[in-house]
Amino acid sequence: MMNDDGTTRAESHGTAQAEGPGAATGKAKRRPRGRPRSFDRETALEKALLAFWEHGYEATSVSDLTRVMDIGAPSLYAAFGDKRSLFEEVVQVYGATYGSFTDRALAEEPTARAAVERVLREAAAAYTEPGHPHGCLVVHAAANCSTPEVEQSLRDRRNADIAAFESRIRADVAAGALAPVTDAAALARHTGAMIQGMSQQARDGASREELEAVAEIAMSIWPRTGTHTG
Repeated sequence: MMNDDGTTRAESHGTAQAEGPGAATGKAKRRPRGRPRSFDRETALEKALLAFWEHGYEATSVSDLTRVMDIGAPSLYAAFGDKRSLFEEVVQVYGATYGSFTDRALAEEPTARAAVERVLREAAAAYTEPGHPHGCLVVHAAANCSTPEVEQSLRDRRNADIAAFESRIRADVAAGALAPVTDAAALARHTGAMIQGMSQQARDGASREELEAVAEIAMSIWPRTGTHTG
Protein backbone atom coordinates (compact mmCIF):
# COMPACT_ATOMS: atom_id res chain seq x y z
CA MET A 1 0.00 0.00 0.00
CA MET A 2 1.09 3.50 -0.79
CA ASN A 3 1.20 6.44 1.58
CA ASP A 4 0.23 9.93 0.49
CA ASP A 5 3.91 10.84 -0.03
CA GLY A 6 4.48 7.88 -2.37
CA THR A 7 6.22 5.58 0.05
CA THR A 8 4.93 2.21 0.98
CA ARG A 9 3.52 1.66 4.44
CA ALA A 10 5.67 -1.44 4.86
CA GLU A 11 8.84 0.61 4.34
CA SER A 12 7.73 3.20 6.89
CA HIS A 13 6.87 0.49 9.41
CA GLY A 14 10.14 -1.30 8.82
CA THR A 15 12.13 1.85 9.34
CA ALA A 16 10.44 2.57 12.63
CA GLN A 17 11.15 -0.95 13.80
CA ALA A 18 14.77 -0.72 12.74
CA GLU A 19 15.37 2.54 14.53
CA GLY A 20 13.53 1.49 17.71
CA PRO A 21 11.53 3.50 20.19
CA GLY A 22 14.33 5.94 20.89
CA ALA A 23 14.31 7.18 17.35
CA ALA A 24 10.61 8.03 17.55
CA THR A 25 11.30 10.54 20.31
CA GLY A 26 14.50 11.83 18.73
CA LYS A 27 16.60 10.72 21.73
CA ALA A 28 19.36 8.18 21.28
CA LYS A 29 19.90 5.66 24.06
CA ARG A 30 23.28 5.95 25.82
CA ARG A 31 24.98 3.34 27.94
CA PRO A 32 25.33 4.67 31.50
CA ARG A 33 28.86 5.46 32.55
CA GLY A 34 30.52 3.29 35.19
CA ARG A 35 30.51 4.81 38.67
CA PRO A 36 33.93 5.71 40.06
CA ARG A 37 35.25 3.16 42.52
CA SER A 38 34.66 4.23 46.10
CA PHE A 39 37.11 3.59 48.95
CA ASP A 40 37.47 4.27 52.64
CA ARG A 41 39.76 7.27 52.93
CA GLU A 42 41.01 6.53 56.44
CA THR A 43 41.84 2.93 55.57
CA ALA A 44 43.71 4.03 52.45
CA LEU A 45 45.60 6.66 54.46
CA GLU A 46 46.63 4.07 57.05
CA LYS A 47 47.97 1.82 54.30
CA ALA A 48 49.96 4.72 52.86
CA LEU A 49 51.32 5.48 56.34
CA LEU A 50 52.59 1.92 56.74
CA ALA A 51 54.19 2.01 53.28
CA PHE A 52 56.06 5.25 53.96
CA TRP A 53 57.00 3.99 57.43
CA GLU A 54 58.44 0.77 56.04
CA HIS A 55 60.26 2.10 52.97
CA GLY A 56 60.79 5.82 53.56
CA TYR A 57 59.60 8.73 51.46
CA GLU A 58 61.97 8.46 48.54
CA ALA A 59 61.72 4.70 48.00
CA THR A 60 57.91 4.68 48.05
CA SER A 61 56.62 5.39 44.55
CA VAL A 62 53.15 6.45 43.46
CA SER A 63 52.66 3.01 41.92
CA ASP A 64 53.61 1.44 45.26
CA LEU A 65 51.04 3.64 46.97
CA THR A 66 48.21 2.89 44.55
CA ARG A 67 48.94 -0.81 44.92
CA VAL A 68 48.91 -0.92 48.73
CA MET A 69 46.03 1.57 48.98
CA ASP A 70 44.08 -0.41 46.36
CA ILE A 71 43.06 2.68 44.41
CA GLY A 72 43.91 4.14 41.02
CA ALA A 73 46.25 7.07 40.53
CA PRO A 74 43.38 9.45 39.62
CA SER A 75 41.63 8.58 42.89
CA LEU A 76 44.83 9.11 44.86
CA TYR A 77 45.42 12.54 43.34
CA ALA A 78 41.78 13.54 43.75
CA ALA A 79 41.63 12.50 47.42
CA PHE A 80 45.11 13.36 48.66
CA GLY A 81 46.83 15.57 46.10
CA ASP A 82 50.33 14.57 45.00
CA LYS A 83 52.74 12.21 46.75
CA ARG A 84 54.24 14.97 48.87
CA SER A 85 50.81 16.17 50.05
CA LEU A 86 49.85 12.62 50.92
CA PHE A 87 53.06 12.19 52.90
CA GLU A 88 52.47 15.40 54.85
CA GLU A 89 49.04 14.12 55.86
CA VAL A 90 50.55 10.75 56.79
CA VAL A 91 53.08 12.44 59.08
CA GLN A 92 50.30 14.39 60.79
CA VAL A 93 48.33 11.20 61.38
CA TYR A 94 51.44 9.43 62.67
CA GLY A 95 52.11 12.26 65.12
CA ALA A 96 48.55 12.06 66.44
CA THR A 97 48.58 8.27 66.82
CA TYR A 98 51.73 6.15 66.88
CA GLY A 99 54.04 9.03 67.76
CA SER A 100 51.83 10.85 70.25
CA PHE A 101 53.54 9.46 73.37
CA THR A 102 56.11 12.29 73.49
CA ASP A 103 53.53 15.07 73.65
CA ARG A 104 51.49 13.17 76.23
CA ALA A 105 54.47 12.61 78.51
CA LEU A 106 55.53 16.25 78.35
CA ALA A 107 51.98 17.36 79.12
CA GLU A 108 51.25 14.89 81.92
CA GLU A 109 54.47 14.35 83.87
CA PRO A 110 55.38 16.75 86.69
CA THR A 111 59.08 17.17 85.79
CA ALA A 112 61.31 17.07 82.74
CA ARG A 113 63.13 14.06 84.13
CA ALA A 114 59.89 12.11 84.62
CA ALA A 115 58.70 13.10 81.13
CA VAL A 116 61.92 12.04 79.42
CA GLU A 117 62.08 8.78 81.36
CA ARG A 118 58.51 8.00 80.27
CA VAL A 119 59.24 8.97 76.65
CA LEU A 120 62.23 6.65 76.44
CA ARG A 121 60.34 3.80 78.06
CA GLU A 122 57.34 4.22 75.77
CA ALA A 123 59.62 4.61 72.74
CA ALA A 124 61.16 1.23 73.56
CA ALA A 125 57.67 -0.28 73.46
CA ALA A 126 56.31 1.66 70.48
CA TYR A 127 59.37 1.17 68.27
CA THR A 128 59.31 -2.62 68.69
CA GLU A 129 55.56 -3.21 68.78
CA PRO A 130 54.39 -5.95 66.38
CA GLY A 131 51.85 -5.16 63.69
CA HIS A 132 53.64 -2.23 62.09
CA PRO A 133 57.17 -1.28 60.97
CA HIS A 134 59.72 -0.80 63.73
CA GLY A 135 61.31 2.49 64.66
CA CYS A 136 59.97 6.00 64.11
CA LEU A 137 58.48 7.11 60.80
CA VAL A 138 59.74 10.70 61.22
CA VAL A 139 63.28 9.39 61.68
CA HIS A 140 63.26 6.59 59.13
CA ALA A 141 61.36 8.33 56.31
CA ALA A 142 64.15 10.89 56.04
CA ALA A 143 66.76 8.25 55.12
CA ASN A 144 68.17 8.77 51.62
CA CYS A 145 65.61 11.53 51.02
CA SER A 146 66.55 13.76 48.07
CA THR A 147 63.49 16.01 48.21
CA PRO A 148 64.65 19.12 50.10
CA GLU A 149 61.18 20.21 51.23
CA VAL A 150 60.37 16.82 52.71
CA GLU A 151 63.79 16.50 54.32
CA GLN A 152 63.43 19.95 55.89
CA SER A 153 59.92 19.23 57.13
CA LEU A 154 61.04 16.08 58.92
CA ARG A 155 64.09 17.84 60.32
CA ASP A 156 61.85 20.60 61.66
CA ARG A 157 59.67 18.04 63.43
CA ARG A 158 62.63 16.35 65.08
CA ASN A 159 64.08 19.68 66.14
CA ALA A 160 60.69 20.75 67.50
CA ASP A 161 60.76 17.76 69.84
CA ILE A 162 64.23 18.70 71.06
CA ALA A 163 63.07 22.28 71.59
CA ALA A 164 60.10 21.01 73.61
CA PHE A 165 62.45 19.00 75.84
CA GLU A 166 64.73 22.01 76.28
CA SER A 167 61.80 24.26 77.20
CA ARG A 168 60.65 21.79 79.82
CA ILE A 169 64.16 21.45 81.26
CA ARG A 170 64.56 25.22 81.48
CA ALA A 171 61.24 25.44 83.30
CA ASP A 172 62.51 22.92 85.84
CA VAL A 173 65.71 24.93 86.29
CA ALA A 174 63.66 28.06 86.89
CA ALA A 175 61.47 26.21 89.40
CA GLY A 176 64.47 24.79 91.25
CA ALA A 177 63.79 21.19 90.23
CA LEU A 178 67.11 21.18 88.39
CA ALA A 179 70.33 22.93 89.31
CA PRO A 180 71.05 26.35 87.76
CA VAL A 181 74.20 24.96 86.13
CA THR A 182 72.17 22.43 84.12
CA ASP A 183 72.96 22.67 80.39
CA ALA A 184 69.37 22.52 79.14
CA ALA A 185 70.30 22.57 75.45
CA ALA A 186 72.81 19.72 75.75
CA LEU A 187 70.50 17.63 77.92
CA ALA A 188 67.65 18.10 75.45
CA ARG A 189 69.83 17.19 72.50
CA HIS A 190 71.07 14.12 74.34
CA THR A 191 67.44 13.07 74.74
CA GLY A 192 66.81 13.58 71.02
CA ALA A 193 69.90 11.56 70.16
CA MET A 194 68.71 8.71 72.38
CA ILE A 195 65.24 8.64 70.82
CA GLN A 196 66.59 8.73 67.27
CA GLY A 197 69.22 6.11 68.09
CA MET A 198 66.61 3.83 69.66
CA SER A 199 64.55 4.14 66.48
CA GLN A 200 67.44 2.91 64.35
CA GLN A 201 68.30 0.18 66.83
CA ALA A 202 64.70 -1.04 66.63
CA ARG A 203 64.98 -1.12 62.83
CA ASP A 204 68.11 -3.19 63.24
CA GLY A 205 66.32 -5.75 65.39
CA ALA A 206 66.79 -4.60 68.99
CA SER A 207 64.10 -5.91 71.33
CA ARG A 208 61.96 -3.89 73.69
CA GLU A 209 63.93 -5.19 76.66
CA GLU A 210 67.23 -4.18 75.06
CA LEU A 211 65.95 -0.68 74.35
CA GLU A 212 64.58 -0.35 77.87
CA ALA A 213 68.05 -1.15 79.18
CA VAL A 214 69.49 1.58 76.94
CA ALA A 215 66.89 4.02 78.27
CA GLU A 216 67.82 3.18 81.85
CA ILE A 217 71.47 3.91 81.18
CA ALA A 218 70.54 7.15 79.42
CA MET A 219 68.58 8.32 82.46
CA SER A 220 71.49 7.60 84.80
CA ILE A 221 73.22 10.81 83.69
CA TRP A 222 70.23 12.99 84.57
CA PRO A 223 70.55 15.11 87.72
CA ARG A 224 67.88 14.03 90.18
CA THR A 225 67.58 17.17 92.30
CA GLY A 226 68.02 20.86 91.96
CA THR A 227 68.55 23.53 94.56
CA HIS A 228 65.50 22.44 96.54
CA THR A 229 65.71 19.52 98.94
CA GLY A 230 63.16 17.62 101.01
